[in-house]
Amino acid sequence: MRVIGLMSGTSHDAIDAAAADLTLDGDALVLTPLGLISSGYDDDLRAALAGALPPAGTTLAAVCRLDTRIGQAFADAAVRADRELCGGRADLIASHGQTVYHWAEDGRVHGTLQIGEPAWIAEATGRAVVSGFRTRDVAAGGQGAPLVSLVDVMWLRGRPGVPVALNLGGIANITVADGGSGEPLAFDTGPANALIDAAVTESAGGGAAYSMDVDGALAARGRVHGPLLRRLLDEPYYAKPAPKTTGKELFHLPYLRAALAGFGSLPTEDVVATLTRLTARTVADAIRPFGATEVIASGGGTRNPVLMALLRQELGGVPLRTSDELGLPSAAKEAYAFAVLGWLTAHGLPGTVPSCTGARRPSVLGSVTPGGPGLRLPEPVAAAPTRLTVCATVNTVPFTGR
Repeated sequence: MRVIGLMSGTSHDAIDAAAADLTLDGDALVLTPLGLISSGYDDDLRAALAGALPPAGTTLAAVCRLDTRIGQAFADAAVRADRELCGGRADLIASHGQTVYHWAEDGRVHGTLQIGEPAWIAEATGRAVVSGFRTRDVAAGGQGAPLVSLVDVMWLRGRPGVPVALNLGGIANITVADGGSGEPLAFDTGPANALIDAAVTESAGGGAAYSMDVDGALAARGRVHGPLLRRLLDEPYYAKPAPKTTGKELFHLPYLRAALAGFGSLPTEDVVATLTRLTARTVADAIRPFGATEVIASGGGTRNPVLMALLRQELGGVPLRTSDELGLPSAAKEAYAFAVLGWLTAHGLPGTVPSCTGARRPSVLGSVTPGGPGLRLPEPVAAAPTRLTVCATVNTVPFTGR
């Protein structure tokens, strides 16, 4: 079954479209990567999205426009991925959409909202679309995140020791194959790139359409500001027990401004260096209690050599590698994960691990929007796969956005 996974993360900079050939082999789901296309949001859309996200106010009219425009952008990415990566023979589209709000209070998640109307994707491609993955887990009492944890558990199963999967997007999250009681555990550790991006945006006057510390250049020139780092590490979220989730509802530009209050005018390079150390420290602190024997990283943060060097330093002797070394392109891992979740949904199989999300029970995730010829789902399988095997990459299409 050829499935296209669509993903735009908490950095909301681009849409990743990853195509995979998924076949069942006994208790293993075999994933053959067919390639990745990554297209940046146009500047107007990204600016409109950034302007509507918390803590900014918005209107239902703005949400409607964003839902439509993002749905159309996802549809364009899906059409291109089907044509260029699947030869026009994709069977299913799995769209995570764009998270705009994750309603977390008092240790619970009460609701979550991803936009990017799937009808636009179904209409443009003629393929069935699975979308709205997170809400069912929240309805079952879960955090709705990290939702790729089931895929991580399947993927890491059988590796020696205590492997940990790490994703470095806007927010950092980990999946521990054995959380200490024989059950896997997953949670958001805190910011990965979110506060770094906020600092770069602030230095650009707050109006930059796309801001990040490219290749860690700013962090490399700066020095860690000890008092600021200590203030940031006092954030109560870090001490909360897992499972837990967070997002840009907490770690945003006004949060950074409040943290900087009283320190005068610090050089941007020093602020970015401090925030990069914060990410490395909080990730390592979250991983350390589990006795990890290896950490396998993915996401945009892996392209920041300063962050990766600081992570290696903070992790001590624990090997840090990228998912590329295990056959999953680090830039596309989450998009491939949602392709797997879409495959599971299409076959009527649960897509969550309750010990990872905190849900009462595993759930079949998402809603299905029929494609052009109507809704035709595959036959149910006798048993859910327990392992994920990644075969050699067939094709890779480079990043074509910014």
